Amino acid sequence: MSEDANYFWTKDTDGHTRIGLTKAAHEALGEVKYAELPAVGDKVSQKEAFLSIEATKAVSEFNSPINGTVTAVNPALADDFSALNSLEDGVAWLVDVD
Repeated sequence: MSEDANYFWTKDTDGHTRIGLTKAAHEALGEVKYAELPAVGDKVSQKEAFLSIEATKAVSEFNSPINGTVTAVNPALADDFSALNSLEDGVAWLVDVD
């Protein structure tokens, strides 16, 4: 997908930047079935692939909206990716980056 910037929101949280999926991402992807996320300690670079998502409408790699090091991964995603299907604020977050 070419509109990566439209698919992520970022929010400052406790000194980190939290990255999550936007409503536009939900509309484009459909229901998320699986996500391959970066691990804590991984470096991410803006405009370089950092995430792969398998959903009902598409399987896509996405570029990071920011540069930094992953400091946390949403623990709700350890065994179940259904949290990524939520449009409720703060639920469909992926990673925190410093």
